[in-house]
Amino acid sequence: MRFCLKSLCFFLLCHFAHYSYAGEYVPELRADNIPITTPSADKNEPAIIEADSLTGKKEEQIEAIGNVTIRQGGQSISANHLLYQQDSQELDAQGSVVLKRDGNTMSGPHLLFNLGNSAGTMEQPQFYLEGNNAHGSAEVLRIQDREHYSFDNATYTTCPVGNQDWQLNMGLLELDQERQIGVARSASVEFKSVPFLYTPWMDFPLNDQRKSGFLAPVFGGTSQGGAEVTLPYYWNIAADQDATFAPRIMRKRGLMLNNEYRYLSGNYGGELHFDVLPYDAVSKSDRERFALKHNQVLANGVNGYVNFNRVSDDAYFRDLADAVNATSQVNLLREGGINFNAGSWSGAARVQRYQTLQDPAAVIVAPYARLPQLTLNTQQSISSAKFTFASEFVSFSHPTAVNGSRLVINPGVSYPLVDDPAFYITPKVALHSTEYTMGANNTTMQDASRFLPLYSVDSGIAFERDTSMFGGDYLQTLEPRLFYVYVPYRNQDQLPNFDTAQADFSFTQIFTENRFIGSDRIGDADQVTLALTSRLLESKNGMERLNVTMGERYSFNTPRVNLVTATTSLNKSDILLAAAGRLTDAWSLDSEFQFDPNQTHAQRYNIAAHYRPEPGKVFNMGYRFSRNALRQADVSSQWPLSSRWRAVGRWNYSLQDSRTLDAIAGLEYNQSCWALRMVAQRFATATRQFNTGISVQLELNDFVKVGSDPLNLLKQSVPGYTKLNGKTTNKTLQTSP
Repeated sequence: MRFCLKSLCFFLLCHFAHYSYAGEYVPELRADNIPITTPSADKNEPAIIEADSLTGKKEEQIEAIGNVTIRQGGQSISANHLLYQQDSQELDAQGSVVLKRDGNTMSGPHLLFNLGNSAGTMEQPQFYLEGNNAHGSAEVLRIQDREHYSFDNATYTTCPVGNQDWQLNMGLLELDQERQIGVARSASVEFKSVPFLYTPWMDFPLNDQRKSGFLAPVFGGTSQGGAEVTLPYYWNIAADQDATFAPRIMRKRGLMLNNEYRYLSGNYGGELHFDVLPYDAVSKSDRERFALKHNQVLANGVNGYVNFNRVSDDAYFRDLADAVNATSQVNLLREGGINFNAGSWSGAARVQRYQTLQDPAAVIVAPYARLPQLTLNTQQSISSAKFTFASEFVSFSHPTAVNGSRLVINPGVSYPLVDDPAFYITPKVALHSTEYTMGANNTTMQDASRFLPLYSVDSGIAFERDTSMFGGDYLQTLEPRLFYVYVPYRNQDQLPNFDTAQADFSFTQIFTENRFIGSDRIGDADQVTLALTSRLLESKNGMERLNVTMGERYSFNTPRVNLVTATTSLNKSDILLAAAGRLTDAWSLDSEFQFDPNQTHAQRYNIAAHYRPEPGKVFNMGYRFSRNALRQADVSSQWPLSSRWRAVGRWNYSLQDSRTLDAIAGLEYNQSCWALRMVAQRFATATRQFNTGISVQLELNDFVKVGSDPLNLLKQSVPGYTKLNGKTTNKTLQTSP
């Protein structure tokens, strides 16, 4: 078990090493309360001594009495009484001895110190660290030299003075500044006076260097795997390599070995994961996962990469993952490629395929493999004109669907007729050329080609005015925009569809030349899009309080190229309306509405409201609707129940399917120096399958987290969630490589 008392170690490094530079005392008597300057070990850093009384008791002994202070280089030593032996350079300080540096202090009743060899002892030392409000004590502090010192029976905590809810106890703490290594013996952690972590010996780094050792254990459980515990071990292989081995014991399924290896060099880096469950007691099979990510610079402007993922079976994540973002994975990427950039030119070559994880109740079609895909692109400006060139060659492969290759060449040029911040007109012309060569699994399609010109004109204007409303001064804008597109019709029914889909109707899509994503379909168009945006900006700071946008597309001819459903409107598309803004300091709103004027009903809308009056208080409400496809309500919150207790939760419910998709309920208790989190989650892993997980975590501020960490889950599930117990980086029982 390892830990990193980073703040404590930094404090000791700064203080004891510097205090050993106190220097030799010059035996010169001075009047009371007049500063005495003595040369230090560093000849360029004099020490200043002040006292109520300075007396030469003997030929070789100097005595300072009352408010004695030695200052040197931003540090000081103070005491009630001081004796200094000139021949041996020994210093004896008694009565309220305090060592200070950078706001941190080390105090005790008695200090013996030798200025010559920097060795000494302090009885019953107590320390305070200003950076994280940590403090501790020991029976004896022993300073062997400037590089080595130790504490007998030491304690450490970040709790306020008088509050010992938790503390680290060590029989012996040894610090080696030369090797930057610390050793703790007979170390235990107490919480509420109950020891719960113990190790007879551990070593740890005194700085940010990585160190091999055990990390904090993780406790948790899911309904699929039962109660579980993970005990990770971190191996610092070399400066550019490390590995983590994490045995995970699941009560229902058995022992799973999670292994991670990372490497990093000047021109390459990556990580490898190999997780294996040798025998799953539930499925009666072996389970495993392999994942490799590698990036490498091959030459100037040229880099290569590999991203390969594989699991042993379709249900791997549904059975063994503990979060919805893992169980929702369907297509696992297997890809390798090379990218290059040379001036304004860029290109890529890659091979890509997927492992598709099937849900027996909702089987999907596996995507095509690209074997290979080659691209070459550029964008250049000559005078005010912008020239673009995009090209792509792909060979599509599929075990059952039609195979083939596609070559796309798409040059274009745009030129701003008017280019002003308040007014612009930019026409653009492009040519989309496509060649198809058919391959395996084909019985009807022939090789084909398609040439289509695309014309567009984008224009807009911005009006502004000062206004006063709601008790404040604002800048209001009115920004109309007009976008015209013309693409002639080409019959594309006999062309294959390898990777193209109809784009969602949105504000982004209505200002593009093609209503499809992908190159297998180019939509015919003779249409104009009109949009109007109005913003309300605070005059004093430019903050956007409200943004309202409305848009509609008018077609002069009915579009004839479609993949999903034919467009029935002769001249009008759906109407889009979006409103978003920070209505007050606490309330904010995001919404988007799509209305079909032909059938006079809503086609799709999303509404989300957020109430955040202060950190730790958040309430989110949302509703998503898509006709004949989606109806979901989403509510999440973090809210105080008392000064210490907070409730946190989320409920995502599908009215379309009459089932809960994701539910989270939890409690947080925040004390001055520790926090307790208890979170339960139930989420859908397949069409008819759910998983329930429980996380319990005890966090000792600026020291260690014990248990399963729910923070990432809460941040992703509850927008605006705030961690309230200070900045914590799990400094103890864990290393961030």
